[in-house]
Amino acid sequence: MAIPEYEQLARSIGRQRPSASRNLPGVEEDEAQGEVSELYAYFRSHFGRADVPGILKCFATHPPLLRDMMDLSESLIFRDGHLTRRHKEMIATFVSLQNECPYCADSHGYFLRVHGGSEDALRAIQKNDLASSELAANEQELLKFVQKVNGDSHEIEKADVDLLCEAGWSQLQIAEAVHVAALFATFNRVANAFGLQSQGLLALFEGQGTAALEIDAE
Repeated sequence: MAIPEYEQLARSIGRQRPSASRNLPGVEEDEAQGEVSELYAYFRSHFGRADVPGILKCFATHPPLLRDMMDLSESLIFRDGHLTRRHKEMIATFVSLQNECPYCADSHGYFLRVHGGSEDALRAIQKNDLASSELAANEQELLKFVQKVNGDSHEIEKADVDLLCEAGWSQLQIAEAVHVAALFATFNRVANAFGLQSQGLLALFEGQGTAALEIDAE
């Protein structure tokens, strides 16, 4: 199941930044044993990526969690569902920026570009400019909702869902947006707490070496 973003990485092998954690150690590939070693091998062969991402090394400190997160990511993130991959990566990038997670913001900004997101649309998301004409009107509404899911989920009301339905989103698409946003809130907190640094993947797409994606903290 090689996917476009990892196929591109395979052609750029050796140029991406290592994804070692600074605060807590994950399980490195040369240290993996038993189920973790098998899951790492499955990831490399199934997705066509030569190395194991840092976020998986974090989850590998609890092997059942690694297995479940790999299954969840494959079924929810790395395929079209009720939402397209592009819209899922748009949500992932936006939430990761909101949560100031350089590791996830960089990698999923890269994935967004690979799956058809324009440079200008990405820049609008980076700047939290949800009124930008680079985002379709229904995408603007979706990201406003996602922002509320990420930061103020206790304040969500049926009126918020109704507004998205009026913008053209189905209830199943809205539900999937909630799942993706919530999952990335988890990913972001794990990556930040372990101390994962940006891999510089977006810079590979843009041909700028290993410069990291900058998060606008304002």
